[in-house]
Amino acid sequence: FPLRFLMGGNMITIWIWGNFSVNKATLMRFFTLHFLLPFLMTFMIIIHIIFLHKNSSNNPLGSNKFMDKIPFHPYFSSKDLLSLMVVLVMMLMIISIFPNMLMDPDNFSPANPMMTPIHIQPEWYFMK
Repeated sequence: FPLRFLMGGNMITIWIWGNFSVNKATLMRFFTLHFLLPFLMTFMIIIHIIFLHKNSSNNPLGSNKFMDKIPFHPYFSSKDLLSLMVVLVMMLMIISIFPNMLMDPDNFSPANPMMTPIHIQPEWYFMK
């Protein structure tokens, strides 16, 4: 672990891992972190958007006229929602029409316990 080479790295490593090696406490900490981070990030994005619109810093022209401004909520949020729906429908169509597109070809051959496939490799999303 690279933190061990830093000054006080052993203490930081033990604090993060919960022990001298990875164990159940480490997994629980990382699972909790990965569960809570999306909610925290969503909250921070909402706060960011609120502050941007409160200070009127979304206007690149610098005009402070209220008549020249377009409200965010019915116009831009509906446009974003429409874009999200289009992307989700396209993904659903690809998954429905080509369900086996990302699968390994060895998954389609019948199982033979006497012969191991020539190339055993992890799934594509685990490869670097």
